[in-house]
Amino acid sequence: MEGKDMETHNITWRSIGLEITFTPEKFGMTDHIELRTEGRHPLPVTETGYRSHFMPSGTVEAHGGAVAFVTSWLEHEAKRTRWSGAQLSLF
Repeated sequence: MEGKDMETHNITWRSIGLEITFTPEKFGMTDHIELRTEGRHPLPVTETGYRSHFMPSGTVEAHGGAVAFVTSWLEHEAKRTRWSGAQLSLF
């Protein structure tokens, strides 16, 4: 059984463009968030620019929706890890 309708949001967080895909009640029991950044830019929750994350149903709604949830999650992890967002170059 598939969940409710999927939502897609495009936001900019700290000058990084990212796409949020949210599926409430995926598989009838969990919320699912996918993050994809433009150019595979790392985030505090992913070094590759992609993250798939499952959590209990209702978690995203309790945080005010997908954009509010992801923004709070990124800010929390950036503070916790002292993430600067600087990309290192090998060249």
